[in-house]
Amino acid sequence: METIAALLPEGIGMAVAALLVVASFFTSALTAAFGVGGGVAMLTLMGLFVPVAALIPVHGAVQLGSNTGRAWHQRAHVRHTIFLPFVAGSLVGAVAGAMVVVQLPDAVLKLVLGVFIIAVTWAKIPGFERLGHAGIAIGSGVTALITMFVGATGALLSAFFAQIIPDDRKALIATHAAGMTIQHFLKVVVFGFAGFAFAQWLPLVAIMIASGYLGTVYGSRWLEALPEETFRRWFRIGITLLALDMIRRGFMDL
Repeated sequence: METIAALLPEGIGMAVAALLVVASFFTSALTAAFGVGGGVAMLTLMGLFVPVAALIPVHGAVQLGSNTGRAWHQRAHVRHTIFLPFVAGSLVGAVAGAMVVVQLPDAVLKLVLGVFIIAVTWAKIPGFERLGHAGIAIGSGVTALITMFVGATGALLSAFFAQIIPDDRKALIATHAAGMTIQHFLKVVVFGFAGFAFAQWLPLVAIMIASGYLGTVYGSRWLEALPEETFRRWFRIGITLLALDMIRRGFMDL
């Protein structure tokens, strides 16, 4: 036990580490089954125990592993025609975001983004599923740019991909996982260059990623059993709740 405790970051005890590992299983299962919710739930829980300075980079590392595992496990359903232009657009958007000097009001961005996500989630945009590579690249570039100011691209990407993939829940979740892998990778790289000490967190993060992969396998079984109509209903409800919480936080920050 002492050997295991020595591998944990300072301030994180065995009980807390065990809770985070178990939570990683269930939050990954939630996202694998319904496409949303797991990342936010994990961030909320980690916020109770992980120091503020380490919260975002460590959460990003865990989510990088979780989304990579989900993308790999569901790789047969990834829409590569969407993913490849998404990667190109994300890289351009991330670079553009890093070069932006003017800091936009965070509260206003949350309000606008929350309303936009709800509108896109519940309104059918004609022709969106036939969006070409250029359109997908532009859309992904915008989401990557937004994440430089508001770290909430999970819900935004879910709403974006749901319009492009309106009738295949497996392709939606797998492609979303692949997309989030890219954006979390970029986030981890940025924090690494900024000097964050990932080394002391690696043992805990690795175990959480392993637990999360088991959750992905379990959640994927739920997805197989869910009828498309039921999935879409709960998917929209989950996205809407996340967007409403974003709007709430925007009003609180005004």
